Amino acid sequence: MLTFSVTGFVPDLFSLSLALSENKFGTSSHSNRPVPDKVRIISEYVKRTGKIFMGCCNTGIKFLKAEGATGEESSVFIVGAKNSGKTSIVLRFLDRDEAPKPTVALEYTFGRRAKGHNIAKDVGHIWELGGGTWLSKLMDVPLNPSSLSHTAVAIVIDLSKPKEIWYNLETLLNSAKSRLNTVIEELKSEDPGVKDRLTKQAWERVGADHPDKNLMNPFLVPLIIIGGKYDLFQEFGSEERKVICKTLRFLAHTHGATLQFFSIKQETLVTKMKGLLSHNLFGTTANKTLQTDHNKPIMVPAGLDSLQQIGSPPLSEKDIGRISAKNPIELWKHAFAGFFPPESTSNPAIVDDPSKDPQYSEPNIDSLRSQKDEELERYRRLLMDKLKLTDCDSEGQYE
Repeated sequence: MLTFSVTGFVPDLFSLSLALSENKFGTSSHSNRPVPDKVRIISEYVKRTGKIFMGCCNTGIKFLKAEGATGEESSVFIVGAKNSGKTSIVLRFLDRDEAPKPTVALEYTFGRRAKGHNIAKDVGHIWELGGGTWLSKLMDVPLNPSSLSHTAVAIVIDLSKPKEIWYNLETLLNSAKSRLNTVIEELKSEDPGVKDRLTKQAWERVGADHPDKNLMNPFLVPLIIIGGKYDLFQEFGSEERKVICKTLRFLAHTHGATLQFFSIKQETLVTKMKGLLSHNLFGTTANKTLQTDHNKPIMVPAGLDSLQQIGSPPLSEKDIGRISAKNPIELWKHAFAGFFPPESTSNPAIVDDPSKDPQYSEPNIDSLRSQKDEELERYRRLLMDKLKLTDCDSEGQYE
């Protein structure tokens, strides 16, 4: 029996505007330095408020512990592309029958599960990061020194948008790896063997004697790659589905991840996803079903795939001779891009200047930014004029 308490974290835009007007982000109101980019400001604001929120959550858990009401703790941190189905996954796991709402920044939920007749209940923390790759800096909140040893990362990609799959997956993987490395460095002074221990656990998940060991680099914490919107993916042509499935299997396998497809419209897949999350949160029996047929929903537990079964990248002989790749991942990246060329997106992490993206317009912030841009331009012109005068003076001295 699962009982859940849910809370959320949404940035206070009024406080954000106030912070901007009062220059609370490291800029001086008496200097000509421009206000930082809107995206960085919002990210920094949310990050700082998120740490306060994390403290509140920890206080609640400490209270439960003091009351002797908690057993073991585990966490799942869910990130992924915008509108890929992250919230739907969480809601169905919680058995909550409500329409999903866009996740603004970072949302937190925790569940409790009784063990037999014991009074103490295990606690499962669920963190969900919104904004696609934009707010990946907020990984600092759920991925921290105190949670590292009992946290799994789940990355949700949108199968219906194959041209965005590689970018989103690569960006989020790199962000998570970077954060994990930072946390490990923070822990080394107190726990010098933390990285070796995590590495050993990672190999235990995939099999230390796996035949592909030399070509694998297992993620240091349990990793789940979820292919969302499988119902739309089914409408693709056979060859497209095959390329996407093989590519995701390769990326999951080399990172020691579990790969599972999901659709909110198919109850079988909902049940499978519930079981996967329950395993990572409460240690229930893992599902060892292996399904690699691209005509069916992919389900590959960590360590059960192989490069031989996956096959070679979808490249022609002409492409193989033309492409220069340093490693297998780059080769697969080129092959995937051949079928699904990356395209520009409105994601603020990709556009050249997110502050100019009309999708994220904020009149008060934009007005302040415009004013500072004008000040910066006047300052730039003043410097240029001074440089020209200096050059002229130098030339006059040597005539």
